Amino acid sequence: MVWKLHKVAKSRGMKIAHLILAHNKPQQLARLIEKLKDMDSYIFIHLDKKTDMAPFEYLKEMPRVFFITNRVKIIWGSYNMVEATINSFKEITNAGIDFGFVNLLSGQDYPIKPIKAFINYLDEHPNGIFMSYLGFETEWQEAMSRINQYHFTNYNIKGKYIAQRVINKISPLRIFPNSLIPVGRSQWFTIPMVCVNYILDYWSGNKELQKFIKLTWAPDEFIFQTILYNSIYRTNMVNHNLRFMIWEPEGKSPLLLTSSNFEQMINSGKYFARKFDADMDENILNQIDHHLADNT
Repeated sequence: MVWKLHKVAKSRGMKIAHLILAHNKPQQLARLIEKLKDMDSYIFIHLDKKTDMAPFEYLKEMPRVFFITNRVKIIWGSYNMVEATINSFKEITNAGIDFGFVNLLSGQDYPIKPIKAFINYLDEHPNGIFMSYLGFETEWQEAMSRINQYHFTNYNIKGKYIAQRVINKISPLRIFPNSLIPVGRSQWFTIPMVCVNYILDYWSGNKELQKFIKLTWAPDEFIFQTILYNSIYRTNMVNHNLRFMIWEPEGKSPLLLTSSNFEQMINSGKYFARKFDADMDENILNQIDHHLADNT
């Protein structure tokens, strides 16, 4: 099946599905949900299956908030983050709501512009695919080992890392299926619903790719960009994801943002920032709240 991008009418009726991947801090998650509140915004939360649902139950009473039922136990850097996202995409598509975009967030993200400004921006760019990506072979060469070597991160077996080293030592380099050009960087993105449908269609029809990805490291940071980059939608990909982040010197993950980052963050022109920890610095979220109140 071929999915075609379509023009979304410029109206207040375009609906956004905010998909939040969370695993802790119910109060911080509730604070994020409050800032996403809008008549055109619907919140879908995938809570790590290892996490007790009880402290989060009260969030179900909030309007237009839904919890993903097909939950997955998350292991950092493993395939099951992809599985959680795919499961969530399926439930969003089955919700019976005509969404224009899906906005993928973590529980440690926070908007730094009013949510209505974000929705207006998407309304003005209905075909934009907002993802950050680098080419593995040209710009992100250190990521090549993610796909040309075997990784057993997803499997809970004794001695898996010893076996991983041995197998990679004696085996030829792995080859990415379907002659796909790998691209990626940050897993967080905002994409039209038609692209979500395309990803689901492509994923379900490529069992070899599914098997391959289960043996890669941190595939959530590249598989969705790669699928769209190698599709008819490449020309619609905007190489930024509308998020403000400061990467660690080694580039493995973003730094926690604090009050010292406020001015840089607000002046970035982005719509969201990550990551935050209210237990470490709640004042930065208070500063953002005051800024949003002044600019609503």
